[in-house]
Order: sequence, then C-alpha cells, then structure tokens
Amino acid sequence: MSPSRLIPLAGATVLLAACATVPQPLQGTYTDVSTSSAQQGGAGGTKVRWGGEIIKTEPGPQNTCFFVLSRPLDSQARPKTGDNGANQGRFVACRNGFYDPEVFVRGREITVTGTLHGTVSQKIGEYEYAYPRVEADVVYLWPKRPLYVNYPPGFYDPFWGPGWGPYWGPWGWGGPGYWGRPPVVVVRPAPPPRPMPRK
Repeated sequence: MSPSRLIPLAGATVLLAACATVPQPLQGTYTDVSTSSAQQGGAGGTKVRWGGEIIKTEPGPQNTCFFVLSRPLDSQARPKTGDNGANQGRFVACRNGFYDPEVFVRGREITVTGTLHGTVSQKIGEYEYAYPRVEADVVYLWPKRPLYVNYPPGFYDPFWGPGWGPYWGPWGWGGPGYWGRPPVVVVRPAPPPRPMPRK
C-alpha cells in the first residue's frame, strides 16, 4: 500500500480511538460490582462507576441525591440505550452541593463515580426498595442524544418529498415553491425594443 493511502487510514484510526475515549473526569479503575449484588450489602467502601437515566433529583440541605435507573456503560462510560441498555436495577448517588432538578431532569443520562455506602430504602408504589447508595465524587451529565427516525425498509413517508421538505402532491400543501420541491425559475431574455414610429 502506498504511503499516500496510509496517512488517511492512520488519521481515521486515531479519530475512531478518540471517539471512544472516556471523559477525563470519569477515567480511573473501578470494581465491577452490579447494583443487584450491592443491594445485598458487603460491598461498602468499593469504588464504582455506574450510570443510567435519572428518575428524580432531590436537593437536600447539604447535598443532592440522584435516583437512577441503572444501565450498562459503553466504551465511553456512557449509559447504553436500546437492546444493549437493559435495566440493571436502581441506585442513588449523592454529592455535596446543589444540582438543579430543572437541569438534571427525569430521563437525562448521567454517569457517576464514587464509593458504595450501604443502601437507602424508599417506596416504589407500595414496594420498599433498597437503593445502593454511592457517595459520588463525580456526577457527569451527558448531552442529549440527537433524534433519528429509522424507517423500516420500503417505508415511504408521504410528508417528505424528493425535494428538501414535506410534499403532498403537485398542487397540494407543500407543492412547488413552498415546503416541497424547490421552484423552477425560467429566465427569458427581455424582448428587443420596439422601433419608434416615423413622423
């Protein structure tokens, strides 16, 4: 392979490696302990890195506690989604200071690092649930994921035409010149001036 082809390949490899980098605040070595095993006790003092979706955020007088639906982490230490992001139970992570519940809202993804410190019991409906408690050193709020629409093969969305927007038909809403296909503009040369009448 020629050197000119190796350079782009090496650049792409470095770029892919950078994409899979764990954010600096979340880097480190942690024990692989599941939330279900932590519920049984005996893992106090263990350093963990857990993540998932926020269920609720509760600021207190000294700290803020995040109740989280636990999910496995990907190579960036971000909670996985879809079939790979199966629910792994729940945990609560508490950290000193105030964290705004309007920013750390239900459904947002976080990853925390910290030390296991017993459990906290709270009701879910009528069920008494033991949340493993993490005394958090880092609470990392991930940016919202972009929304993608994945249509099944052969699916046709009638609201989007072959142009750059919705299209319902040749003259309906979204027809030429509106949200549908870009309008066709025909430029004709100006007619020659008429001869002045003779006097």
